[in-house]
Amino acid sequence: MFKKILIANRGEIACRVIQTAKKLGVQTVAVYSEADRDARHVELADEAVFIGAAPSRESYLVADKIIAACKATGAEAVHPGYGFLSENEDFARRVEEEGIVFIGPKHHSIAAMGDKIASKKLAKEANVSTIPGWNEAIETPEAAVQIAQGIGYPVMIKASAGGGGKGLRVAYSDKEAFDGFSSCRNEARNSFGDDRVFIEKFVEEPRHIEIQVLGDAHGNVVYLHERECSIQRRHQKVIEEAPSPFISDATRRAMGAQAVALARAVQYQSAGTVEFVVGRDQSFYFLEMNTRLQVEHPVTESITGIDLVEMMLRVAAGEPLPFTQEQIPRRGWAIECRINAEDPFRNFLPSTGRLVRYQPPPQTMHAAAPVPQGGGVRVDTGVAEGGEIPMYYDSMIAKLIVHGLDRDDAIAKMREALNGFVIRGISSNIPFQAALLAHPKFVRGDFNTGFIAEHYGRGFRAEDVPHDDPDFLVALAAAAYRRYRERAAGITGQLAGHGVVIGDDFVCVLKGEGGAHVHVPVRVQAGSALVITVGDKRYAVAKDWHFGGIRATGQCNGRPFTAQIERQGLWIRVAHDGRAVEAQVMSARAAELLRVMPFKAPADMSKFLLSPMPGLLVDLAVQPGQKVLAGERLAVIEAMKMENILTATQDGTVGELLAKKGESLAVDQPILSFA
Repeated sequence: MFKKILIANRGEIACRVIQTAKKLGVQTVAVYSEADRDARHVELADEAVFIGAAPSRESYLVADKIIAACKATGAEAVHPGYGFLSENEDFARRVEEEGIVFIGPKHHSIAAMGDKIASKKLAKEANVSTIPGWNEAIETPEAAVQIAQGIGYPVMIKASAGGGGKGLRVAYSDKEAFDGFSSCRNEARNSFGDDRVFIEKFVEEPRHIEIQVLGDAHGNVVYLHERECSIQRRHQKVIEEAPSPFISDATRRAMGAQAVALARAVQYQSAGTVEFVVGRDQSFYFLEMNTRLQVEHPVTESITGIDLVEMMLRVAAGEPLPFTQEQIPRRGWAIECRINAEDPFRNFLPSTGRLVRYQPPPQTMHAAAPVPQGGGVRVDTGVAEGGEIPMYYDSMIAKLIVHGLDRDDAIAKMREALNGFVIRGISSNIPFQAALLAHPKFVRGDFNTGFIAEHYGRGFRAEDVPHDDPDFLVALAAAAYRRYRERAAGITGQLAGHGVVIGDDFVCVLKGEGGAHVHVPVRVQAGSALVITVGDKRYAVAKDWHFGGIRATGQCNGRPFTAQIERQGLWIRVAHDGRAVEAQVMSARAAELLRVMPFKAPADMSKFLLSPMPGLLVDLAVQPGQKVLAGERLAVIEAMKMENILTATQDGTVGELLAKKGESLAVDQPILSFA
């Protein structure tokens, strides 16, 4: 085993690799950019080396700097994590040539699987099911139409070097094939410097199911079951689970055998993933092979009890796999939610900034540690409270993983864990995750890769979050208010006859848009429990519930609950199962007076262009006095590898420029005014 390894990555995956290295007694070297000086992975590693400016092209993507850091620290091997240089054939070869071990597959395996056209040919030769299609580079849109007709619509037009949803179109007709080919080719040339495009059959109601494989240098290859990754938004995975609720044991075995055959064909040594698209009839076709550790590897670790990072290190050190195919267990059910720094209520725009509060739910399961009997909750993260989510990298804050006895148990555990995940200072996609987990079709396992586009095609709104009992949130607001009043009543030195008197009957005023508040009468009675009556419903909240932080845990009507309760000025904000309300609890007379109070409308900002997200103003395309037409480009903001082009919504004249090119913007910050 190595004495010291370098991790050529950052954030959550760097911290994850460090955990296994510590378990094995291996020293670790972190690398960091200017933006990551105080990052968690730097703190956890035994040593750290500065490698450049914040943009990844000047730091984490510079192979020379990574290799120099290995030599300077005496690291014998380098773990690339995922993203950055993890699937870069040249980097793997250079590392090997420098006498450093690459903790991953050999460079020839990366090369064989890195090109989508070449990998499909190889898969066919290995008798792996491939989607009917044309795997040679296509030169003209006319040829694309002819090929599409031969395959049969619908077809998928894909760039050979594509990824992340770029260079991909679905065509249902000759016209769409003609236009889609030209768009894909241009997009591929601009994004990847490679304009080769191929066409394949589009599988309807497709599921994205992948097989985890492990190979060693002694010719052993096994598969560790499958992961269901069909819940995707714009081709990015949102929820992953293992096993899949869809495929049969026979399909599982057939997919596993084909994945192993492909791994053998490229002499694969390390952890890798063979991705398949699976049709509604359980027909499956090879998509691509990811020659690295996957983001969603913890769900496989949970159901098998195998530490995949440990296996990568042991294989790289020359050890054989310590188990055979028959010895790989499959226990219970695991689900992973990706907790991202994005605002689901603003079309998932990135949300960067400081984590003012970061309190994950209590962990009972840990990376690089045995899975406890009955499962539990695990959080893989690269951040801590007070840390910064920088604008230069991806939006992941953490991965929340649960393991249950079965799928229903895992869903229940995940919903409760999301309730207890406190993030403040930036927006997160937790409400969206809660809505997905509560959706009846998700609960039934009835979904495919189009699930989010079908059910949330017009964006995500607060009212899209279902809740089994909305009155429960009203009851919690009233219970919290009662506790505040009890504390006030207990303050010493109150003037005789004028002390705080707590009544039983109140009105819970729920904040509405434009001052249209909803008034809900409630009764709160104190005894061995706080009994709150809302309409004809009765909620007995145990008096020993933990209260003081944001996370509140306790019992209601004898059942445990986790919610988030916080006071914001006069309002009490309650969040549970993805739904949030803001409430004021007051006497009936005070509620009457509130009804007649004038509503102060927010300032009219229609004459300003506002930044929809925090980010860097990379371009300001207009000048004061310039006339602009509706749809004309005004500014470009960049954050988390994402460019957002702001355009004029109507014709007008630019007034004053209120921000400068290169400036970091906050959300809703004015960029310019209109005359």
